Amino acid sequence: MKILFLTSAHNSLSQRLLVELSERGHDIHVCVAATGETMISAASDKLPDLIIAPMLKLAIPEEVWSRYICLIVHPGIKGDRGPSSLDWAIANGERTWGVTILQATAELDAGPIWASHEFVLEPDAPSKSSLYRGRVTDAAVRGVLEAVARIESGEFQSGAWRPEMSSSLSSDVRGCLRGPMRQADRAIDWLRDDTAAIVMKIRAADSAPGVRSTLFGRSFSLYGAHEEEFLKGPPGQVLARRDGAICIGTADGAVWVSHLKSNGGPDFQKQTWHLSLSEGGWKFSNIGLPSVDGIKLPATQVLGPLLQGVADAPLSIDAPADYRTYREIAYTEEADVGYLSFDFYNGAMNTTQCYRLRNAFLYARSRPTRVIVLLGGRDFWSNGIDLNTIEASVDPAEESWRNINAIDDLIVEILNTTCHLVIAGLRGNAGAGGAMLALAADRVFAMSGVVLNPHYRSMGLYGSEYWTYTLPRRVGRTRALELTESCQPIGAQAARQIGFIDDIFGNDASSFEAELREWVAHIAQDREFRRLLRRKHESRLDDECFKPLAAYRAEELDRMRVNFFGPNRTYHEARRRFVFKGKAPRRESSLSAPGRLDDLQAGPNGVRTVEPSVPPVGLDVRGVTQGNHHLPPHWQFAGSTALVWA
Repeated sequence: MKILFLTSAHNSLSQRLLVELSERGHDIHVCVAATGETMISAASDKLPDLIIAPMLKLAIPEEVWSRYICLIVHPGIKGDRGPSSLDWAIANGERTWGVTILQATAELDAGPIWASHEFVLEPDAPSKSSLYRGRVTDAAVRGVLEAVARIESGEFQSGAWRPEMSSSLSSDVRGCLRGPMRQADRAIDWLRDDTAAIVMKIRAADSAPGVRSTLFGRSFSLYGAHEEEFLKGPPGQVLARRDGAICIGTADGAVWVSHLKSNGGPDFQKQTWHLSLSEGGWKFSNIGLPSVDGIKLPATQVLGPLLQGVADAPLSIDAPADYRTYREIAYTEEADVGYLSFDFYNGAMNTTQCYRLRNAFLYARSRPTRVIVLLGGRDFWSNGIDLNTIEASVDPAEESWRNINAIDDLIVEILNTTCHLVIAGLRGNAGAGGAMLALAADRVFAMSGVVLNPHYRSMGLYGSEYWTYTLPRRVGRTRALELTESCQPIGAQAARQIGFIDDIFGNDASSFEAELREWVAHIAQDREFRRLLRRKHESRLDDECFKPLAAYRAEELDRMRVNFFGPNRTYHEARRRFVFKGKAPRRESSLSAPGRLDDLQAGPNGVRTVEPSVPPVGLDVRGVTQGNHHLPPHWQFAGSTALVWA
């Protein structure tokens, strides 16, 4: 059938449905719609046999639903209505929830029911976004496939089957109409709420809209909540920090919050910037990463100097996992196998995280094991460089350059590992550089239902991560170009067929891990293991003689340098649309890439001064110090260094 998707965003659910329906021979067209007019035009242009709305935030116009069968994927049980279904389910501690496939009518979420599937919610519920990408998506796929089969079989057209009318649901149905969850419903009372309640509130709002709260007298939205078992302190007070996250005291303990978004306010961010005079002029060096209102960032980056005096609470990657706390990277061993997990928020890896992961991998490689398994996170395996952190930096081009080199530095260590067999185990989706990171491993296994986006072009990038070496050796040069230029998602089944991955295990994370551990334990004890390593070493040497890894990297980075620093602004504009969800504010800056002040002029006695009309994003220039001398509140420089206090 010809099927048209009407969706507010081509997200993980719509991509999974596209993959599943395409594999069954359906012709899918995706329309990202922000207005009713767009939907009317798309339906008129495509003339579909069926319309599906995987994730639509506005009503389908009557002109469309009266002419076509329009099926709505609603993330709620039968009878549930309203825009905050998952928020309420998590906040209310529901033990079961579900997905319902409804036919669009004049009344929102009240049309005939084509399918409904429920699932269990554990007491320790995941975040809303994690639930959506996991069980909600799985239930939605089952429901949509069931509904499509009704049409394909002719049951619906012949009248042999009819959808269940929402108006005739039995009285024992739990679902009901709920209004949107407001910030007042999510509010945290730090003096009264226990840790479990606070975690649940934040998770019910993650990844959007977050929970608004006050820290250091300023308003922030909170994300990424993790219980802490040992640390305790005054409720509402920041007790410690670790790997970008902050630990906040609660009524009965503490909670970790990994990310914040500043909600603005006067005199918010104060930063210190070091500048130095080089041959080409004044240049920022040792740049701290500022916070920008409206961008979700690591909590310590957002709070910056406000955290002075807050102690670090480091945790080694191989610390026992027998208590609740916050950890991004964890390493465990089972016999001859080391397992390295890296659960970065939304799968994004900033420069610091890349280097921490590289160090963790080097530690794993130093251990007396045979196999290293890279498990990524449960929600995402990896999505490559961190566009939010890049956008918030003083110079996004320079930070992009640092970030891409950091992930390349990680990947080259994996590629040059000849003492271990390296396995990539994908429990979650992977995209862009994260998908290419997986290909650095010797074997790649994925969970059923994983969706891959092995391309960069939609972000205006050529890409690096040694993809020009790893991708063609797996799928061939022609297929590699198709994957990177088509900008289309591929499912695990198709990825296995073309050689992108080696095999598929399990239907959920638990069964995937069990099957993966069984396979890895077997290969680690194989009598031919040493011969396998020797062949791997010889193959790497042969490849290096043919073309060194350094050459692949240099060629890729030459192209990326143009993407970052060249006159074409495609990448920068695409990044800003992504970070700000299409509503990017104007970025004002007195900097010119790659980070030099372009309007410094010699003043009296050779002192260089500049008074920018608009300071760089994140900078509110108050004055300058040089040595022990405080200078007037405009930028003045003499000698080779200066401190700008902002």
